[in-house]
Amino acid sequence: QVPVVESGGGLAQAGGSLRLSCTAGELTFDDYGMGWFRQAPGKGREGIAVIGRVGATDYALSVKGRFTISRDNANNILYLQMNSLKAEDTGMYYCAADRVDWRLLPRYNYWGQGTQVTVSS
Repeated sequence: QVPVVESGGGLAQAGGSLRLSCTAGELTFDDYGMGWFRQAPGKGREGIAVIGRVGATDYALSVKGRFTISRDNANNILYLQMNSLKAEDTGMYYCAADRVDWRLLPRYNYWGQGTQVTVSS
């Protein structure tokens, strides 16, 4: 069973919003740093937002000010609120978890299967 599962992707218009969720039912959630990564067609996996065990956050410059990462430790859920979406935000979005603080590096131990986000211009 996959330890982290994403949901909430879909189609949005440029300027619109989407909220992604990631459930981590099999992990001791409080012990893990969590991150959101995305992969556009033909490109590598890019770290876009991360949150540490005690809530410290970091963002890629491409999404800073538009995306917000948050975590609900009581319910083992990670969120990514995406506002002011752009066509270049299109891609597969992955949730990741690790006890090691990898920040925006794609070296996390646990990965979900991804949820597709498509932004039309």
